[in-house]
Amino acid sequence: MKIIFAGTPDFAAVALKHLIDAGHEIALVLSQPDRPSGRGMKLTPSPVKKLALEHGIPVITPVTLSLKKAPEESARIHADLKAVGADLLVVAAYGLILPQAVLDCAKGIGRNGDIRAINIHGSLLPRWRGAAPVARAIESGDAESGVVLMKMELGLDTGPMIRTVRTPITQEDTSDTLMMRLAELGAELLVESLRTPDELDWTPQPEEGVTYAEKLLKTEAVIDWTLPAKVLANKVRAFNPFPGTVFDKDGVPVKIWQAEALELSGHPGEVLDTTNGLVIACGEGALRATVLQKPGKPKMAFGPFLQSLPFTVGEVVK
Repeated sequence: MKIIFAGTPDFAAVALKHLIDAGHEIALVLSQPDRPSGRGMKLTPSPVKKLALEHGIPVITPVTLSLKKAPEESARIHADLKAVGADLLVVAAYGLILPQAVLDCAKGIGRNGDIRAINIHGSLLPRWRGAAPVARAIESGDAESGVVLMKMELGLDTGPMIRTVRTPITQEDTSDTLMMRLAELGAELLVESLRTPDELDWTPQPEEGVTYAEKLLKTEAVIDWTLPAKVLANKVRAFNPFPGTVFDKDGVPVKIWQAEALELSGHPGEVLDTTNGLVIACGEGALRATVLQKPGKPKMAFGPFLQSLPFTVGEVVK
């Protein structure tokens, strides 16, 4: 099948790799422009762009596809996409808003020939439409997540559902581990579905159960010790790797990368124990942090960390 692929991060690169390995013709790839990365802030291609170039696939990296923002360039790109003559547009975590002309650039597949663009969405729609579905599912304590192959339309993740796969969310899952598991599940589901393209059909999303996964902000990283420990434990997992969870000890910002909730009590922010993890009281229960990090240092298990930055039982952190 002749496919145009639009995606940017590792989540999308997994799907692109599966499509390539399955023998599909990837005629063109769209990805976000190169971004500064690393200590030297060197311009670095996205994982999707890097993979495409390794396989000799042409890549374009427009800043926008909007006719309002860039009329001439966007109109040219729209025409070029149409001229490819692709059977299908596949989108996975691309990061740009796609106008109708882009969504309609492919010929279409499916029982009615009306599936022109498929999005690989990392949630069980209509729950968690939007930018950060994986993190918000973990943060909210959801028992399961999944991937929906969605027939794309102009609304924010409002399109009809083609296929769905589910997976439990474990207490060990972080956004990173769940994201990559969903990437594999979604890629496998897509390749399997494209084996019988003429049989694909879609159903509208349910009107009930709609929630929105707002974009993660750096300001959310600051720990509020008045919250229940279970809520904070979920945040630690949800905000790993970004934006992390951080608190202040005598002016030193400390990040927590691994933690669990305990049924202990104390004043919020009070250090309760340092012998079996750094245990800090919350509004309800206590948080036992086992992997922590100081600025400019690597992540450390609690033992070596507490040797480098001692805490005293009874002290109160912010």
